[in-house]
Amino acid sequence: MLADPFVHPALFYRGDREYVDTTTAFIREGLDAGEPVAVAVPGRNLALIRSGLGAAAEKVSFVDLAQAGRNPGRIIPAVLRDFADRHPDERVRIVGEPIWPGRSAIEYPACVQHEALINYAFRGRPATIMCPYDAAGLAEPVLREAERTHPVLREAGRQWASPSYAPDRVISVHNEPLGEPERFAALHFDATNLAAARELAAEHARQLGIQGGKLDDIRLVIAELGANSLDHGGGSGTIRVWTEDGRLVCEVSDAGHITDPLVGRELVDPATAGSRGLLIVNLLSDLVRMHTTAGSTVVRAYFDL
Repeated sequence: MLADPFVHPALFYRGDREYVDTTTAFIREGLDAGEPVAVAVPGRNLALIRSGLGAAAEKVSFVDLAQAGRNPGRIIPAVLRDFADRHPDERVRIVGEPIWPGRSAIEYPACVQHEALINYAFRGRPATIMCPYDAAGLAEPVLREAERTHPVLREAGRQWASPSYAPDRVISVHNEPLGEPERFAALHFDATNLAAARELAAEHARQLGIQGGKLDDIRLVIAELGANSLDHGGGSGTIRVWTEDGRLVCEVSDAGHITDPLVGRELVDPATAGSRGLLIVNLLSDLVRMHTTAGSTVVRAYFDL
């Protein structure tokens, strides 16, 4: 059996100097090999790498992941696959840093699930995606989970196979029930009143000062989640809406079960028939959390205020 052409190392680094030295060496190696290279890291680190590359930075595609990847569910389709698919006949090289000090506790499960799912989204594709981890600034459990989501580990000039690699386990562990809100507005819906579910979310958004395009995004997210409930969740569902830590939260639950963990993270050819609901939800929301099991799926879409 041929080895998988996809390579996915985690890089454990300490301090800015080590960060710049290791990432720019990785990037220059790709440029020397004629590979298209992208850097998708949070803004401060983006500036460090750009400065360290000097004139070579002009040959690299840069993405501020603090913006483009604030919803981790958006990173595979809108950042990584978007870049790789623009170079279908070439091996691509990407520095991707979805987890950094400052990511909130509510974001982290979605981040680590994203890291596990990269291994399936890019299986069989000629690509190298190196994910830096701040070993001095991140908690020890975060670093240990990086060992489970990456088959290869790098640190201080060394590289070795991860003995803990188990992405399926990570996906399962973080598919956990979501905490209960203290107060919320709720509505049970079916095909007769899906519009009322959209307007319940929209009215809460308007009361919080959300308007314009973002208000339209919220309506569309609820429309897509509601349509999924009608088509795949038993024909009905429940919407709950509340505010939490500076975000509007819209939750849709139903009796469905999502068995493909990449649903909503794969680009769909516009000419191909099929559901794009969860992809749209990931692209438009500031964070998406989900819990799914036999007979029950809960999806929460978060919108920053």
